[in-house]
This record gives sequence, structure tokens and C-alpha cells, in this order.
Amino acid sequence: MQWRVRPVLPLAKLIVALMLPALAALFADGEWSRWLLAMLAMIGVVVWAARDVLVPVRLAAAPEGITVVTGFSRRRLVPWAQIERVRVENSTRRGIRSELLEIDAGDAIYIFTSNDLSADPETVASALAEARTVS
Repeated sequence: MQWRVRPVLPLAKLIVALMLPALAALFADGEWSRWLLAMLAMIGVVVWAARDVLVPVRLAAAPEGITVVTGFSRRRLVPWAQIERVRVENSTRRGIRSELLEIDAGDAIYIFTSNDLSADPETVASALAEARTVS
């Protein structure tokens, strides 16, 4: 089993990146510092989108454990024995409800949104619990 980033996200990020120079043209008013800031922001968003394209699978479950993406593109295998807890954190802020999948592996905590997983965190937590009992 594996869960990957929503396919529309890299495209949306690239559209935002392309809009940044246009916004700079509207608001830069001849100031090079605003252009520089817009270009740096554009580069950051492009790198962020590139990560989604290059490493789309954020979480995978196998009989030996789970594989998670750490840093920009490094993968780490976490054996089932190291996983202390898998839970879904629900929160509401300013009227917006969010769910996060939290995997506590003792020395690290891995947090995934529904955009990271292209699935409901509750569903993924149930699938991980089932995979853990099978292995």
C-alpha cells in the first residue's frame, strides 16, 4: 500500500509560481528589491512543486514496516516494532477543520495531511493498523 501527494498540487504550485512575476510587475514599481523577492519566492515554489513531482509517494506500508519521506527526498524505512502510535489529530481553527495523520516512531514523529496522502487520514490510519496486524 502506498499513499501519494494529490496530483493537482504540483500543477497548482507551478501556476502560483508563474503568477509571482506578474504580481511583481504590478507592485514592484521599478524597485529591484521587490523583483528579487518575487523571483526568490518563485524559485522556492518551483522547488516545492518539484519535490511533489520527484517524490510523490509520501507514505508506503509493507510487511517489514512503513517507508516515509524525510527532508527533500530521502526515504526512511521504519520497522513496525519502532512505531509506538498511529493516530489522527483533529483540530478546528477559525472555523476550518483539519485532520493530520501522526505516526510516532519514538525518535521521530511523522505528520501527514490529506493532501500528502490523497486520502482521508482516518482511512489511512485504519489501513496501517490492518497492515501492522497482518505482518
